[in-house]
Amino acid sequence: MLSIKNLTKRYDDRTVVDDVSLDIPKGSVVSFIGPNGAGKSTVMAMISRLIARDGGSVELEGADLGSFRSRDLSKRLSILTQSNNVDMKLTVRELVSFGRFPYSGGHLTDQDERIVSDAIDFLELGEFQDAFIDELSGGQRQRAFIAMVIAQDTEYVLLDEPTNNLDIYHATNLMRTVRRLCDELGKTVILVLHEINYAAFYSDYICAFKNGKVAAWGTVDQVVNEETLKRIYGVDFTIMRIEDRPLTIYY
Repeated sequence: MLSIKNLTKRYDDRTVVDDVSLDIPKGSVVSFIGPNGAGKSTVMAMISRLIARDGGSVELEGADLGSFRSRDLSKRLSILTQSNNVDMKLTVRELVSFGRFPYSGGHLTDQDERIVSDAIDFLELGEFQDAFIDELSGGQRQRAFIAMVIAQDTEYVLLDEPTNNLDIYHATNLMRTVRRLCDELGKTVILVLHEINYAAFYSDYICAFKNGKVAAWGTVDQVVNEETLKRIYGVDFTIMRIEDRPLTIYY
């Protein structure tokens, strides 16, 4: 289990994450939602050690993340941030191969190559594997980065706003892939999302943030309701259901 306890982050005299605590159930999809500036991405960055925390702790299976060597942690936890620009001229396969670096140190074994191929196949990128990243569409490029994360083969996968700048078709396919990571590969996936309906339809649990605090935490049905969402976002919602999942309309 990934346990977040009393997590705090400050910038000068401004507290952006304020005493956040929650336990992430293993083998589930968990979405962080909330208004801009609510602290979602900052919490994600502290979980992954991309930024230092000012208070509290993050524990993986009972051990503080600070006790892990970087290489060891990168075998347990991976993150895809919002900024995924690549300056080098890389093919899809070369990019995905970077996911094996914690294991191979840049010298791929036959097993590494098989894992890279499996990740490419999982994201249905076989026909593009020799194409250069900068020649791909936004959706194809995002899938390539997800494949890199899959090749890293970690128990926990963190994705910060993975649907940003994607059209509905590619964003929906990406969320289906996220669900498959959990259901077929047994990963625990934590996402930062702005689209509430994606969070509601594809998640097992939702954590809603507001003003740096946890405003609501629980199953989809416990969080996605008119009263809770209005309290968090300040607008009116109507909840419908499709395939026994809540669908939100806000106005």
